Amino acid sequence: MNNKQLIDILEKQRHLEREQWVQLFESYTDEDREYAAQKGREAAIANFSKSIFIRGIVEFSNVCKNDCYYCGIRKSNANCERYRLTKQQILECCDAGYEYGFRTFVLQSGEDKSYTTDKLCEVVCDIKKAHPDCAVTLSVGELEYEDYKRLFDAGADRYLLRHETASEEHYKKLHPGEMSWRHRMDCLEMLHEIGFQTGCGMMVGSPFQTVEDLARDMLFIERFKPEMIGIGPFLSHKDTPFGDKPAGSYELTLFLISLCRLMLPDCLIPATTALGTIRPDGREKGVLAGANVIMPNLSPMNVRKNYLLYNNKTGTDVEAKNGREDLERRMESIGYKVEITRGDHKSYDKDSSLR
Repeated sequence: MNNKQLIDILEKQRHLEREQWVQLFESYTDEDREYAAQKGREAAIANFSKSIFIRGIVEFSNVCKNDCYYCGIRKSNANCERYRLTKQQILECCDAGYEYGFRTFVLQSGEDKSYTTDKLCEVVCDIKKAHPDCAVTLSVGELEYEDYKRLFDAGADRYLLRHETASEEHYKKLHPGEMSWRHRMDCLEMLHEIGFQTGCGMMVGSPFQTVEDLARDMLFIERFKPEMIGIGPFLSHKDTPFGDKPAGSYELTLFLISLCRLMLPDCLIPATTALGTIRPDGREKGVLAGANVIMPNLSPMNVRKNYLLYNNKTGTDVEAKNGREDLERRMESIGYKVEITRGDHKSYDKDSSLR
């Protein structure tokens, strides 16, 4: 069976066997990738028309208790200038973002334990009070069930937690021994159980990743059925143990976006900042491969250069308003339109869940 036939099977059945995934990843060609992109683009348009949803990211702390080997804000990086935004600064970022047309705010940080669950709940409550027509997404790492439940009850709508890899062996090569793959996977199950629109995802081409690992990732995503999937190429940071490792494949990242779109047609899939970093038109190409979300930065300009998970991150020197306008022009240039909307997953029940 050739790769185009496998792509057709995925489109119809939304499932491939492990051996079929391995075949695809081992032997795909540019022609296969372009075929998948066409199919992925058609699936995205069928579900979302040519609408692009935007989310404004507020990177409110680069303090982290973890020491992940790939990450520029790992606790052992003595060259990282640490910062924390106050609640008022976070709210001001969201207020400005609202004026620019954002209706989802993504609060992202390292695992900074000075931001307790109590404090995070206050921030979420205040954002929802100021902007009740907006969604709040959290991306603050691994917590316990009660913490997640309290944040959901405070009004948080979505939660992003990349699973990074569905292989425990691979996970152990990316993290120090005190970190647990099992706990990370359990956290994702908790988030879904509580009712969050939940996002998982992985780094493409992370050190030691194999095609078997990617096959496991796709099987996990198929089973888990997240509302959001974040896929970006691995990019190194000079002040980490992986500082000399090569970047992940841009082409494979686009291929995976298309395959995920075919597997879960109604999923929310961002064209990530990492894609825009690796190629100037990376986010446009991501949309043309089947992505339908872009997440510009709303963080204050004076701290953006300190939230560098990898080198040369794009958008650190662009004012939020200008970035929003540039994004709109870029999307229009490929025939798409930025929508001023929350951009929820289709399974979202506004009557029972809008808080």
